Amino acid sequence: MQGMGAGLGALAAAGPLFNANKAFAAREKELNILCWEGYNSAQVLDPFRSQTGATVKAESLTNDPTMINRLRAGEINTWDLINVNNPWARKVMLPEKLIKPLPKAEFEPFFAKMMPEFKWPYKWAMSEDGSELIGMAQRFGPYSFVVNTDKVSRKTAEDTGWDLFNDPALAGKYGILESDDWNVFNIFIIAGIDPFKVHTPDEFAKFEETAKRVFKGAKLIGDIASMNQALISGEIDLHMTGGTYSVSPARADGHPNLRGITPLRGPLPGGKGGIAWIEITSTVNNPNLSPLALDFLKYVQGPEVAHTVAFAEGTFNPVAQMGNKACFDLFTKDELDAIQWDSLQEEMDRSAEYDIVPDYDKALDLMNAAKRLRG
Repeated sequence: MQGMGAGLGALAAAGPLFNANKAFAAREKELNILCWEGYNSAQVLDPFRSQTGATVKAESLTNDPTMINRLRAGEINTWDLINVNNPWARKVMLPEKLIKPLPKAEFEPFFAKMMPEFKWPYKWAMSEDGSELIGMAQRFGPYSFVVNTDKVSRKTAEDTGWDLFNDPALAGKYGILESDDWNVFNIFIIAGIDPFKVHTPDEFAKFEETAKRVFKGAKLIGDIASMNQALISGEIDLHMTGGTYSVSPARADGHPNLRGITPLRGPLPGGKGGIAWIEITSTVNNPNLSPLALDFLKYVQGPEVAHTVAFAEGTFNPVAQMGNKACFDLFTKDELDAIQWDSLQEEMDRSAEYDIVPDYDKALDLMNAAKRLRG
């Protein structure tokens, strides 16, 4: 802090080139959020805009490495909040000084009203040594693949698991949801390999062979809307990557036969069959951070807003704040059914938590090459 003060003093002494108070004041009514789909919804942002009179901009992307690379490339000066999956804040962004810790005294009380698995001190919201609070948890869910249970029963899908995508009889009957990092995970798992470790040349050879076969056998590759429409129309019977996050809008629209599946077993640590994601939202280490960043993090913790986040336009998901009865009671029976609340706990128990693939870049190159072979 002394060094920072000296630096600001020196810049101020330089005259009109820098006015610290003016620079910070200029952002009191501005907030920029880099996030996954949902937090960019007008349903979430418009009430905050009205309350604060602020200009709030939010940009949604579909994989974490791209968002983090944006910060590395200089956009640390653009964004105030970043919303990514659980390991990135703790393992990458804090060590690289891309985010800054939150004031614990202000934010620790919110954890008391979260679901039991998110109570203070929640692992992914803390620094490795447990000394710093580095983000707030909210949306989460299991994310493996989705089936039309009229074509592939839930029992068969859970028991057969990822070997469904090794079955030649299903070639041409499945889709692949566009999501690079998740597709890398899943190609490893289909190949019978734990994605979250350093891989041998033999494992990469098996990964490459699996990627070529899986992409060749896909009926289509597309976004969430196209996957759900293809399931509804009968164009495909199942798709990878997918789960509550992707299929919930279709279930909410009256298609309960479409279901996210978490396999009973798999090659993940502990023999687990699926992967679960937990979003962590952190303050960017922006040298001119908007004071609204902390206000927004508190705003989305409220019961009504947390429910809005859970059912924001686009995708529907459980939220950690459902541990608060005032929040949980806002969910209707149909909404709980849309997010598969009936099996949520058992599916989370069968899932390893999203983590970082140590040799991700090599795997991504191999996967993209396999995708290009489709023509």
